[in-house]
Amino acid sequence: MAERLAGIQVHEEAGFEQAIAEAPTAITAFVGRSLRGPVNRPVPLASFTDFQRVFGGLWQPSTLSYAVEQYFENGGRAAVVVRVANGARCCTLQLPAGAGGLELQALAPGTREFLRAAVDYDGIGDNEDDRFNLVLQRVRTPGSEHIEDQEIYRRLSVRPEAARYVVPVLAESQLVKVVNAVPPVRPEQTPRNDPHGIAGYVTSNPDGDDGGPLSDYDLIGSAARSTGLFALEAVDIFNLLCIPPLARESDVGASTLLVANRYCRKRRALLFVDPPLAWDTATKALGEMRNWPLPSDTACMFFPRLLGYDKLRGRFEAFAPCGAVAGTLSRAAEQSPVWSTNCGEDSVLRPGLRPLCAVDDEARQRLAACGVNTVQTIRRPGRAAPVACTLAGRGAAAADWRSLPARRLSLMIINSIERGTRWMLFEANDAVTWRRAAAQVGSFLASLDQRGAFTCREPGDRWFVLCDERVNHQRQRERGIVNLLFGFAAARTGEFHAYLVSHRAGGSSVQAVSPNLTGVPGTGVMQAVQKLELQVAHST
Repeated sequence: MAERLAGIQVHEEAGFEQAIAEAPTAITAFVGRSLRGPVNRPVPLASFTDFQRVFGGLWQPSTLSYAVEQYFENGGRAAVVVRVANGARCCTLQLPAGAGGLELQALAPGTREFLRAAVDYDGIGDNEDDRFNLVLQRVRTPGSEHIEDQEIYRRLSVRPEAARYVVPVLAESQLVKVVNAVPPVRPEQTPRNDPHGIAGYVTSNPDGDDGGPLSDYDLIGSAARSTGLFALEAVDIFNLLCIPPLARESDVGASTLLVANRYCRKRRALLFVDPPLAWDTATKALGEMRNWPLPSDTACMFFPRLLGYDKLRGRFEAFAPCGAVAGTLSRAAEQSPVWSTNCGEDSVLRPGLRPLCAVDDEARQRLAACGVNTVQTIRRPGRAAPVACTLAGRGAAAADWRSLPARRLSLMIINSIERGTRWMLFEANDAVTWRRAAAQVGSFLASLDQRGAFTCREPGDRWFVLCDERVNHQRQRERGIVNLLFGFAAARTGEFHAYLVSHRAGGSSVQAVSPNLTGVPGTGVMQAVQKLELQVAHST
């Protein structure tokens, strides 16, 4: 459970007495341009209605808006959207105050940020001539009474020494901030609109600007300033990342894909890479994949682009498939385990979208061999579709990670165990805590085993957990670090995918450990533990 108190996010972590919960597998993050809304601040959404309310809905220059709509139309349940802007400007609002005025500036840039404000002195004494009340509202359209957001501030002051000085108080606003010097006198009361006492308002100036088309630099942003895709640092977890094309006729550049792929690896998420606009046939896609520059086991591609009806242009247009396919994965996650290779109806796009070009069975198989999935828009009875794959390619360090279901399973396991064992940091770093953690993780892996997550080995040789003094050395304990080691079976006999989870005051981390064993079925687990013990001891 999490709640936000005075700007601080507080999490209640599960304890050792609670079973480890499976981490979500289909929270989809989107980064791109939108009509309105906060910039470089991730906003969680549960429907396209939420997107319309916060980011303004469909907008022709925004490929992001169409991707989010298609995500929810195809069964998406949870999204996180980061708006990025290029040179956009915020509108301003002036409240008259004597010979000058109190100037406010919208936090969200663009021409569709319609704000208004009202000042009154209700409940303020005659001797409090520095005080005023302020009502801020965002409305859907100028002159509209459809209020989308409202903030009320009582007893503000124009005196810097006052406890309710207007500058720091409005620093907490989600709508505006104070710009330029604060006048020495308080803002004047806003005139009433009619004799019945309905409040009048000062409206924002038409000086906002939507900015220009995005560049790759805008999408990448800055890790130091948490802008662009790095704004997702404020998100606890996401599983899929969609970066729609820069514009209808422009692809996302290789630099963005490279940085996004690295960031997804760090965050244990998967990147959707849309097929380039020029890939208008399966033959062209196969030819271009021979020189594909970005192989990755944390990225996937679905071909071809999709033809759908553009409600704003009133005709069919081509769209990148990332949002729609992410929606089908989200829908499938509710009905089938993440490791399932056949999700049936749940993996088929809903009506309204169709492939931009035909892909026959031979091309489908050849594309899969190159690491490219084919979008499913119709059921194919009696025909086994290729198992969804990542862009790892034939040279993948771990052959298992060429399979998208296997990669998603591994990420789910790692995220679940890392999140589910954070309680260890708040307990004594001793044998009692280690035994409890090992039992908790063991129960989690056993439950996955019983449900069919690990079927490539004999029972008893499918996973292991190690948490004792062998991975918790005295030097690390003195530094406040507590470690847990676990692994699950790889496809090749005797090999395991193994990870060391480390919890410390500054946060938790996960380090991959490669045993590279060739064991005998039934004894591979113990061999892996012995080998891993030596590797971890050497690495620390």
